[in-house]
Amino acid sequence: MRVKVTIRCKRCGEKFILRGKREKGKIETGFKQCLCDNREEFMIEEQHG
Repeated sequence: MRVKVTIRCKRCGEKFILRGKREKGKIETGFKQCLCDNREEFMIEEQHG
């Protein structure tokens, strides 16, 4: 199932809006790291509607 997600970096505040796949309760977008080289600290929110 395709879903739209918002990923916000907790370090610099950069925001990314991506589409991903929901499989087995997890969302996979292929997103790896922020522009500030952060690879771990993110807020991920699924968009509804």
